[in-house]
Amino acid sequence: MNQPNLLLRKSFTLCLFVVTLLFAGNSFAQDGKALFQTNCASCHAVGKKLTGPALAGVEERGPWSDRKKLYAWIHNPAGFAKTEAYAANLIKEFNGILMTGFPGLSEKDIDAIIGYINIEATKKPEGPAATTTADQPAEDNSLLFGILAMVLAVVALILLQINSNLKKLTDEKDGVVRGEPVAFWKNKAYIATGIILLFLTGGYLIAQSAIGLGRQQNYQPEQPIYYSHKVHAGINQVNCLYCHGGAMEGKHANIPSVNVCMNCHMAINEYKGEKIFKEDGTEVNGTAEIQKLYKYAGWDPTANKYTSEGKPIEWIKIHNLPDHVYFNHSQHTKAGGVQCQTCHGEIQKMGEVYQFSNLSMGWCINCHRETNVKFKENGFYSMYEKFHNDIKNGKMDSVTVEKIGGTECQKCHY
Repeated sequence: MNQPNLLLRKSFTLCLFVVTLLFAGNSFAQDGKALFQTNCASCHAVGKKLTGPALAGVEERGPWSDRKKLYAWIHNPAGFAKTEAYAANLIKEFNGILMTGFPGLSEKDIDAIIGYINIEATKKPEGPAATTTADQPAEDNSLLFGILAMVLAVVALILLQINSNLKKLTDEKDGVVRGEPVAFWKNKAYIATGIILLFLTGGYLIAQSAIGLGRQQNYQPEQPIYYSHKVHAGINQVNCLYCHGGAMEGKHANIPSVNVCMNCHMAINEYKGEKIFKEDGTEVNGTAEIQKLYKYAGWDPTANKYTSEGKPIEWIKIHNLPDHVYFNHSQHTKAGGVQCQTCHGEIQKMGEVYQFSNLSMGWCINCHRETNVKFKENGFYSMYEKFHNDIKNGKMDSVTVEKIGGTECQKCHY
């Protein structure tokens, strides 16, 4: 094979290899991040302690330097703690709270999560300017990578055409007579390949749009009053149930009425905390937002009394489920012991709230397959005598929601 032709083929192969690595690396990081947010973020953060320990440098502690032991711990914490003193002491350190087992996570999934944790742990802390938008939904780079793929495809076509022309020149030099090369826009192979690619791309996009119909992950509407969960639930440690009492006792979490807000803001009429910012970076005047609340409540802060009837605040609902889906908050929070952050993300760090999870059926089913039911001292599950006896006899150490019918259609659909 002549030298120019060989050089072009090697260059084209190298280009494809680099692109493959680029997309594979990005996919791996994205998978690790998604797995971390779905399975770990409700109890763990990378750089600080939450319900569970911070995960930065996890492989440098105790037995976790052995990846096999880390797999065993994640798959079955209760069983592993019986054989490893470090794990038993870790449970005691966190007031006897046992981590939920994740038998559904493969070793490859756990490797991806650890890879994401290691990458995040090496990042420098964000400065004051950057923290104003730290709670925004993750940026989607799909369009950027799509444009990059198209550019590389055009470059590949150009290289193939150059290769064809160089081959013709070398053939003429060697005395081999060939006909004129077919232009790439007339080449049937190229046209057929293009049509197939367009068909596959269009089918994929249509399927994705159909699957995502009605879902609104990262939906973040602007509310009539800027209400910061970061200020209330995070900085001031207001319990979620103070405003959303129905989340523990009823089917719906409930939006608090104006008088619930006024219980505090009759006395608190001025915001003196740290600066707060909207997602676009504009600063929020906290005191002005409190004045908006007074208008809705009909409260005169000067006279310190109600001067008009007021009206309800027209909050925009963020989390919506289809009408044919049954969901009961108390069944998850009270009976199941599920934390708010499992479904809503780190709500205590959000300024303007956005929908953290996609709330799809697959997302719910995966949670039911992996989440252990809290059987101990829980009268809600007293009817499952067989499971209670099997746990006492050591035949099983945990029961997932799936085992008590959590994936049956009629449990969630009318």
